[in-house]
Amino acid sequence: MAEGLFIVTGGSKGIGQAIAAELVQKGREVVCLSRSGAGPVGQHMACDMTDEAAVRDSIAKIAAQGPIAGLVNNAGVHVGGSADTLSVADFNRTMALNATAVMVAARETFPFLRERGGTIVNIGSFFDRMGAPDNLAYCASKAAVAAMTRVMAVEWARHGIAVVNVAPGYIETDLNRDFLAREKVRAWMKSRIPTGGPGKPEDVARLVGALLTAAIPFLTGETIYIDGAQGINH
Repeated sequence: MAEGLFIVTGGSKGIGQAIAAELVQKGREVVCLSRSGAGPVGQHMACDMTDEAAVRDSIAKIAAQGPIAGLVNNAGVHVGGSADTLSVADFNRTMALNATAVMVAARETFPFLRERGGTIVNIGSFFDRMGAPDNLAYCASKAAVAAMTRVMAVEWARHGIAVVNVAPGYIETDLNRDFLAREKVRAWMKSRIPTGGPGKPEDVARLVGALLTAAIPFLTGETIYIDGAQGINH
Protein backbone atom coordinates (compact mmCIF):
# COMPACT_ATOMS: atom_id res chain seq x y z
CA MET A 1 0.00 0.00 0.00
CA ALA A 2 1.56 3.27 -1.15
CA GLU A 3 2.18 5.86 1.56
CA GLY A 4 1.76 9.56 1.07
CA LEU A 5 -0.77 12.32 0.58
CA PHE A 6 -3.91 11.98 -1.49
CA ILE A 7 -5.36 15.00 -3.30
CA VAL A 8 -9.12 15.16 -3.84
CA THR A 9 -10.48 17.98 -6.00
CA GLY A 10 -13.99 19.15 -5.24
CA GLY A 11 -13.59 17.54 -1.85
CA SER A 12 -15.79 19.90 0.16
CA LYS A 13 -19.11 18.17 -0.52
CA GLY A 14 -20.92 15.34 -2.28
CA ILE A 15 -18.91 12.52 -3.80
CA GLY A 16 -15.62 14.30 -3.17
CA GLN A 17 -16.33 14.67 0.53
CA ALA A 18 -17.32 11.00 0.74
CA ILE A 19 -14.07 9.98 -0.96
CA ALA A 20 -12.05 12.11 1.44
CA ALA A 21 -13.89 10.58 4.40
CA GLU A 22 -13.26 7.05 3.08
CA LEU A 23 -9.54 7.72 2.76
CA VAL A 24 -9.32 9.27 6.21
CA GLN A 25 -11.14 6.26 7.63
CA LYS A 26 -8.46 4.11 6.02
CA GLY A 27 -5.83 6.12 7.89
CA ARG A 28 -4.65 8.15 4.92
CA GLU A 29 -3.73 11.85 4.76
CA VAL A 30 -6.00 13.82 2.44
CA VAL A 31 -5.82 17.33 1.06
CA CYS A 32 -9.01 18.62 -0.58
CA LEU A 33 -8.98 21.36 -3.19
CA SER A 34 -12.16 23.40 -3.68
CA ARG A 35 -13.29 26.94 -4.33
CA SER A 36 -14.41 27.34 -0.71
CA GLY A 37 -11.30 25.80 0.81
CA ALA A 38 -13.46 24.41 3.60
CA GLY A 39 -14.96 21.08 4.52
CA PRO A 40 -15.48 18.61 7.36
CA VAL A 41 -12.89 16.00 6.40
CA GLY A 42 -9.13 16.21 5.85
CA GLN A 43 -7.01 19.25 5.14
CA HIS A 44 -8.47 21.87 2.80
CA MET A 45 -7.02 24.42 0.40
CA ALA A 46 -8.90 27.02 -1.61
CA CYS A 47 -8.25 26.55 -5.32
CA ASP A 48 -10.15 27.44 -8.46
CA MET A 49 -9.58 24.31 -10.55
CA THR A 50 -10.11 26.30 -13.75
CA ASP A 51 -7.16 28.57 -12.87
CA GLU A 52 -4.08 26.81 -14.27
CA ALA A 53 -1.58 28.78 -12.19
CA ALA A 54 -3.58 28.24 -9.00
CA VAL A 55 -3.72 24.49 -9.60
CA ARG A 56 0.04 24.36 -10.23
CA ASP A 57 0.78 26.33 -7.06
CA SER A 58 -1.60 24.33 -4.89
CA ILE A 59 -0.20 20.97 -5.96
CA ALA A 60 3.35 22.21 -5.41
CA LYS A 61 2.41 23.34 -1.88
CA ILE A 62 0.91 19.94 -1.15
CA ALA A 63 4.02 18.18 -2.47
CA ALA A 64 6.13 20.30 -0.14
CA GLN A 65 4.28 18.73 2.81
CA GLY A 66 5.27 15.20 1.82
CA PRO A 67 5.17 12.68 -1.02
CA ILE A 68 1.98 12.53 -3.10
CA ALA A 69 0.52 9.02 -3.44
CA GLY A 70 -2.52 9.76 -5.57
CA LEU A 71 -4.96 12.21 -7.10
CA VAL A 72 -8.75 12.14 -7.42
CA ASN A 73 -10.08 14.45 -10.13
CA ASN A 74 -13.60 14.89 -8.82
CA ALA A 75 -14.42 18.59 -9.23
CA GLY A 76 -17.11 19.14 -11.82
CA VAL A 77 -20.15 21.07 -12.95
CA HIS A 78 -23.38 20.19 -14.70
CA VAL A 79 -24.82 22.72 -17.16
CA GLY A 80 -27.92 21.58 -19.04
CA GLY A 81 -28.64 22.57 -22.60
CA SER A 82 -29.81 20.97 -25.81
CA ALA A 83 -27.68 20.85 -28.93
CA ASP A 84 -29.74 23.51 -30.70
CA THR A 85 -29.73 26.07 -27.89
CA LEU A 86 -26.51 25.51 -25.90
CA SER A 87 -24.32 28.59 -25.79
CA VAL A 88 -20.61 28.46 -26.44
CA ALA A 89 -20.08 30.08 -23.03
CA ASP A 90 -21.92 27.27 -21.22
CA PHE A 91 -20.16 24.61 -23.28
CA ASN A 92 -16.75 26.11 -22.54
CA ARG A 93 -17.56 26.54 -18.84
CA THR A 94 -18.47 22.86 -18.60
CA MET A 95 -15.38 21.70 -20.48
CA ALA A 96 -13.10 23.97 -18.45
CA LEU A 97 -13.90 22.30 -15.13
CA ASN A 98 -14.95 18.81 -16.21
CA ALA A 99 -12.20 18.17 -18.75
CA THR A 100 -9.44 20.79 -18.94
CA ALA A 101 -9.04 20.91 -15.15
CA VAL A 102 -8.65 17.12 -15.10
CA MET A 103 -5.80 17.37 -17.60
CA VAL A 104 -4.10 20.21 -15.74
CA ALA A 105 -4.34 18.59 -12.29
CA ALA A 106 -3.03 15.27 -13.61
CA ARG A 107 -0.23 16.97 -15.53
CA GLU A 108 0.87 19.01 -12.52
CA THR A 109 0.73 15.97 -10.21
CA PHE A 110 2.68 13.75 -12.62
CA PRO A 111 6.19 15.00 -11.71
CA PHE A 112 5.56 14.15 -8.06
CA LEU A 113 4.31 10.64 -8.89
CA ARG A 114 6.93 9.87 -11.53
CA GLU A 115 9.69 8.73 -9.18
CA ARG A 116 7.62 6.56 -6.85
CA GLY A 117 4.46 5.63 -8.74
CA GLY A 118 0.89 6.16 -7.60
CA THR A 119 -2.71 6.22 -8.75
CA ILE A 120 -4.86 8.84 -10.44
CA VAL A 121 -8.62 8.34 -10.36
CA ASN A 122 -10.67 10.53 -12.67
CA ILE A 123 -14.36 10.80 -11.86
CA GLY A 124 -16.27 10.51 -15.12
CA SER A 125 -19.89 9.54 -15.70
CA PHE A 126 -21.88 6.84 -17.40
CA PHE A 127 -23.17 9.67 -19.57
CA ASP A 128 -19.86 9.38 -21.43
CA ARG A 129 -21.43 6.72 -23.66
CA MET A 130 -25.02 8.00 -23.78
CA GLY A 131 -26.98 10.38 -25.93
CA ALA A 132 -28.75 12.07 -23.03
CA PRO A 133 -31.08 14.89 -24.14
CA ASP A 134 -30.19 18.36 -22.86
CA ASN A 135 -26.76 17.18 -21.78
CA LEU A 136 -24.52 17.86 -24.77
CA ALA A 137 -21.80 19.67 -22.84
CA TYR A 138 -21.84 17.28 -19.90
CA CYS A 139 -21.75 14.16 -22.07
CA ALA A 140 -18.94 15.61 -24.17
CA SER A 141 -16.89 16.55 -21.11
CA LYS A 142 -17.20 13.13 -19.51
CA ALA A 143 -16.35 11.37 -22.77
CA ALA A 144 -13.22 13.53 -22.80
CA VAL A 145 -12.34 12.35 -19.30
CA ALA A 146 -12.51 8.71 -20.41
CA ALA A 147 -10.33 9.45 -23.45
CA MET A 148 -7.74 11.35 -21.41
CA THR A 149 -7.63 8.51 -18.90
CA ARG A 150 -6.66 6.05 -21.62
CA VAL A 151 -3.91 8.31 -22.98
CA MET A 152 -2.46 9.09 -19.55
CA ALA A 153 -2.50 5.40 -18.65
CA VAL A 154 -0.54 4.42 -21.75
CA GLU A 155 1.99 7.24 -21.41
CA TRP A 156 2.60 6.94 -17.67
CA ALA A 157 2.46 3.19 -17.07
CA ARG A 158 6.25 2.90 -17.32
CA HIS A 159 6.50 5.15 -14.26
CA GLY A 160 4.26 2.89 -12.18
CA ILE A 161 1.37 5.34 -12.38
CA ALA A 162 -2.10 3.82 -12.79
CA VAL A 163 -4.88 6.01 -14.20
CA VAL A 164 -8.48 4.84 -13.87
CA ASN A 165 -11.79 6.46 -14.80
CA VAL A 166 -14.62 5.80 -12.33
CA ALA A 167 -17.94 6.55 -14.02
CA PRO A 168 -20.94 6.82 -11.68
CA GLY A 169 -24.57 6.69 -12.69
CA TYR A 170 -27.23 8.56 -10.72
CA ILE A 171 -25.88 9.29 -7.23
CA GLU A 172 -28.00 10.96 -4.57
CA THR A 173 -26.35 14.06 -3.12
CA ASP A 174 -27.47 17.25 -1.39
CA LEU A 175 -27.73 18.93 -4.80
CA ASN A 176 -30.21 16.49 -6.34
CA ARG A 177 -31.93 14.87 -3.33
CA ASP A 178 -35.17 16.84 -3.72
CA PHE A 179 -35.33 16.08 -7.45
CA LEU A 180 -34.72 12.37 -6.92
CA ALA A 181 -37.39 12.30 -4.21
CA ARG A 182 -40.15 13.24 -6.67
CA GLU A 183 -42.62 10.39 -7.12
CA LYS A 184 -42.36 10.41 -10.91
CA VAL A 185 -38.56 10.42 -10.80
CA ARG A 186 -38.45 7.63 -8.22
CA ALA A 187 -40.74 5.48 -10.34
CA TRP A 188 -38.59 6.06 -13.42
CA MET A 189 -35.40 5.25 -11.50
CA LYS A 190 -36.91 2.05 -10.16
CA SER A 191 -37.86 0.95 -13.66
CA ARG A 192 -34.49 1.80 -15.21
CA ILE A 193 -31.94 0.95 -12.51
CA PRO A 194 -31.83 -2.81 -11.84
CA THR A 195 -30.64 -2.27 -8.26
CA GLY A 196 -33.80 -0.26 -7.60
CA GLY A 197 -32.69 3.35 -7.41
CA PRO A 198 -29.80 5.81 -7.32
CA GLY A 199 -26.56 5.12 -5.50
CA LYS A 200 -25.00 6.95 -2.58
CA PRO A 201 -21.75 8.94 -2.52
CA GLU A 202 -20.38 6.28 -0.20
CA ASP A 203 -20.78 3.66 -2.95
CA VAL A 204 -18.43 5.61 -5.20
CA ALA A 205 -16.13 6.43 -2.30
CA ARG A 206 -15.61 2.79 -1.36
CA LEU A 207 -14.63 1.94 -4.93
CA VAL A 208 -12.26 4.90 -5.24
CA GLY A 209 -10.75 4.22 -1.83
CA ALA A 210 -10.07 0.62 -2.80
CA LEU A 211 -8.42 1.64 -6.08
CA LEU A 212 -6.18 4.17 -4.37
CA THR A 213 -5.07 2.18 -1.37
CA ALA A 214 -4.71 -1.20 -3.08
CA ALA A 215 -2.31 0.34 -5.62
CA ILE A 216 -2.69 -2.05 -8.57
CA PRO A 217 -0.52 -0.69 -11.42
CA PHE A 218 -1.72 -3.38 -13.84
CA LEU A 219 -5.26 -2.01 -13.56
CA THR A 220 -4.93 1.10 -15.66
CA GLY A 221 -6.65 2.90 -18.52
CA GLU A 222 -10.03 1.39 -17.74
CA THR A 223 -13.42 2.98 -17.19
CA ILE A 224 -15.24 1.34 -14.30
CA TYR A 225 -18.99 2.00 -14.36
CA ILE A 226 -20.80 2.15 -11.03
CA ASP A 227 -24.40 2.73 -12.01
CA GLY A 228 -26.49 -0.13 -10.64
CA ALA A 229 -26.30 -1.71 -14.12
CA GLN A 230 -28.45 1.06 -15.60
CA GLY A 231 -26.13 1.64 -18.53
CA ILE A 232 -26.48 -1.96 -19.72
CA ASN A 233 -30.15 -2.41 -18.88
CA HIS A 234 -32.36 -3.02 -21.90
